[in-house]
Amino acid sequence: SITPGELLCLGSSLAFSGLFYYLYRRKARVVARIQEAPKLQVDDNLPALVSAAEGRCLPYVALEGIVLPAQAALTSHYHEGLQGVIQKLLLKEHRLIWNSLARSW
Repeated sequence: SITPGELLCLGSSLAFSGLFYYLYRRKARVVARIQEAPKLQVDDNLPALVSAAEGRCLPYVALEGIVLPAQAALTSHYHEGLQGVIQKLLLKEHRLIWNSLARSW
């Protein structure tokens, strides 16, 4: 006979397996979209292409081209001759809402 504890363990195991399979499939779809991303060259046509896109945004594209550093390129301590740059990120808040309970925006 099966005890209630065994049923609980079996049910929780199936629930976790289903959850992890769902998360795996979701991430696999994202990876597939990234791998199928169109490759664009960084040139004078890129701003026109972005402004012509829907919402002025190109989701999942791979940009190929030469990148120039703003100040100095970073050099690797582990691989001689390997250089890189840091991408400048900009975070823009679109809307602020006053939270009267926390008394903050």
